Amino acid sequence: MELAECTARKMARKQFDLIVFDWDGTLMDSTATIARCIQAAAKDLGLPVPDDNMASHVIGLGLQEAMEAVLPSVDAKYYPRMIERYRYHYLTKDHVLTLFEGVPAMLAELTQEGYFLAVATGKSRVGLNRALDAVNLLSLFDATRCADETFSKPHPAMLQELTRELGQDIKRTVMIGDTTHDLQMAVNAGAAGIAVEYGAHPEHQLRTLNPLFSASSVPILRDWLSRHA
Repeated sequence: MELAECTARKMARKQFDLIVFDWDGTLMDSTATIARCIQAAAKDLGLPVPDDNMASHVIGLGLQEAMEAVLPSVDAKYYPRMIERYRYHYLTKDHVLTLFEGVPAMLAELTQEGYFLAVATGKSRVGLNRALDAVNLLSLFDATRCADETFSKPHPAMLQELTRELGQDIKRTVMIGDTTHDLQMAVNAGAAGIAVEYGAHPEHQLRTLNPLFSASSVPILRDWLSRHA
C-alpha cells in the first residue's frame, strides 16, 4: 500500500509526459568536434574560417541552415561544398564521441518512471541513427525527428510532429537543449524549455529565453527532473 501511495503522489505532481532532448551538446559531448569540423570545411575551400563562438553558435541547426548562418556573405554555391567537407571531417571523428557522463543512467531512470522520451536534432536521419547505434540507444527513444525530415530549429515543427506522433499534449511536453535554437523552438511550439549550460551556447544567452530550469551538469539535470518533472 505504501508503494502504491508513493507512486500515486509522484504521478499527481508530474508536470510532463513527454521529454524531448536535443542530441549534440545535450546528450552527446560533441560540441567542440562539430565546431572544429565546420572550421576545417571552410579552410578546405579557402573560405573565411569562423571563430569558435560563431562555429559553435550554429550547432543545432540543419546543415544547410548552419552553413548559411556561419558564412552568410559567401556565394551560395559554396554551401553544398561546405556540407560535403564538413561531413568528411565529421565522419573521421564521430566514432570517438561519447555521451556525457551520467546520460545513460538518467535516460534509464526516466524510462522506468514512465515518461515518453524523444530526440529533436539538427542531425540528419542517417547521422542520428548511426550515433544512436554507436551508444546502444537505438531502441530507447519513443520517437525522433531530424532536420532533414522537417523544418530546422527554431521552427516548431519538430516538437509539433513528435507530440502528434506520440499522441501527447504540447503543454505537457518539455524540450531540453544546449542552444537558443532549442529553447526558441520550445517557445514557438508552446512547450516548456530546459537549458543545459555545458553545450554550445553560453548561459547568459540561454537565460534570455526564460527556461524553466538551467542545469550546469547532467547530474543536476537528472536531479531536477527526478524532483520536478
